[in-house]
Amino acid sequence: MNQARQQSTAPQPTGYAKNGKVRIAYEDLGGVGGEPLLLVMGASVTRFWWPTGFVRELIDRGFHVVSFDNRDSGQSTHFPAAAARPVTALFRRTPPAYTGEDVTDDAVAVMDAVGWDSAHLFGHSNGGLNVQRIALRHPDRVRSIAVSAAVSSDATRLQLLRHIRFGTVAKMARLRFPDTREGHLAMSLAVSRALASPGYPFDEAEALSRIEKDESGSVSDPNTMGRQLGAHWSGGRLAQLRVPAVILYGDSDQLMRLSAAHQLAESIPGARLVIVPGVGHDIPAGVWPRYAEEIRANADAAASRC
Repeated sequence: MNQARQQSTAPQPTGYAKNGKVRIAYEDLGGVGGEPLLLVMGASVTRFWWPTGFVRELIDRGFHVVSFDNRDSGQSTHFPAAAARPVTALFRRTPPAYTGEDVTDDAVAVMDAVGWDSAHLFGHSNGGLNVQRIALRHPDRVRSIAVSAAVSSDATRLQLLRHIRFGTVAKMARLRFPDTREGHLAMSLAVSRALASPGYPFDEAEALSRIEKDESGSVSDPNTMGRQLGAHWSGGRLAQLRVPAVILYGDSDQLMRLSAAHQLAESIPGARLVIVPGVGHDIPAGVWPRYAEEIRANADAAASRC
């Protein structure tokens, strides 16, 4: 009964984009008539994890905002046959289910479905990694990129070992909750709390308002994250990028060391690095206006090049 009720009340996507046999659920979040901004979320979680207040800040700054569920999460196509644990998949030489190139093409399929010739991109965590790759593979479709709490697409396996806080990864892997709707909600809340910014109060009600919309339970399935993190990339290097880029990073990120932020900023020509005190591996309400302003300024830099 709980599952049926959730399915009947979960927000439905604006539509589905198609990349071959894969369907990508996307949602128009508002701001029609503004500059196009595509939000790219991280591994396992869904489009519902974007804070409503943050989206409102972006719309108020002149953006038309669209988000989508990555393949293997939310209301997009899932790949249940391929098992892959997150850490081992990250270092495998062959992808367990699909490639990084496939993932970038999903985002472009969403842009096609919306009717955008090009867009600004903002990606968080693994979504920030994917934003880099979208800009590399489809440079004519990307106006600017903003990246939050992500590693460099150029990072080698050895560099990833230095950048990632594997103690946090191990702690997250030990989280266990029942395989029920209530268990999935509890798992999502535990993950949200574990990655919350230590310099800002954790708003449990705001977190629940987002995660209760997510009926997929992807956060509770380590194989989902494994397949997404294991989508290895064979494309270009970041030195090839020619779009304005801003790198947003918290100095208290529980998953990534600041060495990852510095490598990323140094790898992209002209990238601007913004390190924010007290921010963890999330985007707390206290920085929504600042992040929106940084994304706006980065988009304005793209306009000034035209």
